[in-house]
Amino acid sequence: MTTVALKDVTKIFQDGTVAVDNVSLDVADGEFMVLLGPSGCGKSTVLRMVAGLEDPTNGAIMLDGQLANQLAPRDRRIAMVFQDFALYPHMTVGDNIGFPLRLSGVEPQPRAERVADVASALGIGDVLARKPSQLSGGQRQRVAMGRAIVRRPGLFLMDEPLSNLDSGLRAELRAEISGLVHELGVSTIYVTHDQAEALTMADRVAIMRKGVLQDVGTPTEVYGKPATLYVAAFLGSPRMNLLEASVYVHLDRYVQLNLGEQSLYLRWDDIRARAVSHYHGERIVVGVRAEALMPVSPDTPGDVLQGRIRYLEHHGHESLAFVDIGATAVIVDELGGAPSNAEENGQRGLRRFGHVLSRLSGRNAPRDAGMTQVAERTSVLSDGRHHRRPAELAVRLAPYPQVSSGHPLAVQVRMEALHFFDERGDRIDVGRR
Repeated sequence: MTTVALKDVTKIFQDGTVAVDNVSLDVADGEFMVLLGPSGCGKSTVLRMVAGLEDPTNGAIMLDGQLANQLAPRDRRIAMVFQDFALYPHMTVGDNIGFPLRLSGVEPQPRAERVADVASALGIGDVLARKPSQLSGGQRQRVAMGRAIVRRPGLFLMDEPLSNLDSGLRAELRAEISGLVHELGVSTIYVTHDQAEALTMADRVAIMRKGVLQDVGTPTEVYGKPATLYVAAFLGSPRMNLLEASVYVHLDRYVQLNLGEQSLYLRWDDIRARAVSHYHGERIVVGVRAEALMPVSPDTPGDVLQGRIRYLEHHGHESLAFVDIGATAVIVDELGGAPSNAEENGQRGLRRFGHVLSRLSGRNAPRDAGMTQVAERTSVLSDGRHHRRPAELAVRLAPYPQVSSGHPLAVQVRMEALHFFDERGDRIDVGRR
């Protein structure tokens, strides 16, 4: 099998576009590593550099501890699976799977045996005589997988192999791919923009944004302790609620987190209180996921937030209530769904919290508030009533609850499940991994 190490790898295209910016990443022998991020974040470019299809501008790509920058793709012991399957339409399924072996000079008899073994493992042994046009999308993806597996490579590179399939088939095939790759013990780098694929298939996830590596860890680590504000906002459905909070420290008692006209209280014996207390008199971002909120009666003691339901979403097994609690939301760019007035944030707010943009993008934020790309659909933590977006706190309810828009709702907050981020977008946590 193969280990992979990227050391300070940068890729700058001829037009000056920085596709990958100083990325360092290790993939262990037999590990299933998923590169996750939105379109254009540089994840496919990383894959192509590992494959030898692109040359890095700077940095080193190591395969099994050996420098591979100048190594030809055919000499890297890799197999790639593409988004569009890339099957030969004039060949049968058996010929498509066995094509790499034929190029390698494997004799017909052992070649046929290996093709039959792989096809049987993938559940396509009965369609070896068909052409790709006679197959379903799922069967064609299995053929593409079979063609990669039959070579017995040291490294699988998969570039969004399931994105052209319907959701039901994607769920079925991601389980099959994950199980098969772990059974074979082959190191794998898998590129996707689908967080469900990443969190269910990966041994570890590497999350990218604008060519910058944001976080690396197991699915549990990146979901439970996201290293940056961007990762916190990117992972999870519904998305994490990100709220502006001002910090006020009551020494040896608690840290008060003011969310508009309501407050939460972080007990002084909570180990995180010391870290958050350094921001006394400043504003931070508090993150809370829907699973950390429990609907309660308004007179329930403890850390309770109250508001009114703006609207409801019914998902069959549950309903989501979006509750206005009078707080201010922080919207991270590239995640979609941001309001159109986000680009209208004033210069004062952009100056104060431009660090969020520069930290998350890996680049300096522009100084000109007239440049709408500064906002990048991000509602920054700005002063001024007209520069604020009311927070719509996502709360999970029972299916089709007996409430409607405008209905009051109180929710209890699990304080141990809160996440804290500074104005640069970095996690505030003494327990950072």
